[in-house]
Amino acid sequence: MSEPIKNRYDFVVLFDVENGNPNGDPDAGNMPRVDPETGHGIVTDVCLKRKIRNYVEIAKEDEPGYGIYIKEGITLESNDKRAYKYLEIDENKIKMAVRSERDAAACKIRNFMCENFYDIRTFGAVMTTFTKTDDNDKETTDENNKEVSDDNKKNKTNKKKNGLNCGQVRGPVQLGFARSIDSVVPQELAIIRTAITTEKDAENKKTEFGGKWVVPYGLYRAEGYVSANLARKTTGFSEEDLELLWQAIMNMFENDRSAARGKMITRKLIIFKHSSELGNAPAHKLFDLVKVERIDKSKPARSYADYTVTVDKSAVPEGVSIECRD
Repeated sequence: MSEPIKNRYDFVVLFDVENGNPNGDPDAGNMPRVDPETGHGIVTDVCLKRKIRNYVEIAKEDEPGYGIYIKEGITLESNDKRAYKYLEIDENKIKMAVRSERDAAACKIRNFMCENFYDIRTFGAVMTTFTKTDDNDKETTDENNKEVSDDNKKNKTNKKKNGLNCGQVRGPVQLGFARSIDSVVPQELAIIRTAITTEKDAENKKTEFGGKWVVPYGLYRAEGYVSANLARKTTGFSEEDLELLWQAIMNMFENDRSAARGKMITRKLIIFKHSSELGNAPAHKLFDLVKVERIDKSKPARSYADYTVTVDKSAVPEGVSIECRD
């Protein structure tokens, strides 16, 4: 593996959507997420990390060291078993081992997962799937659904403690929610389908109605952090991994097209590089140097050209450099 990064980074990402749904809320009929108090659009960090994972998976195609731990169609347990098999760890034996042996095994597994899965090395992961308990390990109850004895509960607790728990790996790369620069007005558009679902329905109607949510236009801003300290101490996130992250952010919508999302584009990536591991300035002061303003406030924005983006390079603190990609 390459050497971990030695510099802290903070970054700002600007992306926009045109006639699409950037991040639907399943609890609101897939309506685009909005702040109910301000009307600003929201895209969750989980959504953005999903797109980064998808790009890496396409770009690397399971090249060694660049597997994706959290992806569709693959259970976490099946990925976990790869570590057991490679490290020749017997699940049953390790559950009964003394604590020092379990801790040593957990450390080996964490290292294996960080080395082999890019998203764990980047974003971290909660490794509680390694906690193995008996499927039949349930509290005994009587006909009134009351506990029969405290011994059963005690035995259950002891069995859980004997599981292999690799804990939580905190990744060096963290993203916040993206928020639109201005408020957005989600619109639900009615659509008509001429293909009827069932033959019985076709006897009574010739069309079916549906709907889709869109944001006519929205420019979103997300902020992120890269910790060299966590990269060195925990996951081994390297300079090669960092460059792949920048590439993924710039191209995260290019291979993720769908009619529902409309036209989404990463417009600008502004990277603040610190000259030290722990950083040379607070992140919020660096983010404040990036200003995004609508040119004509008398009418709603409908394109990226309706905004100006400026970075006050004259106010950059000593020990911090700026790189802009667009």
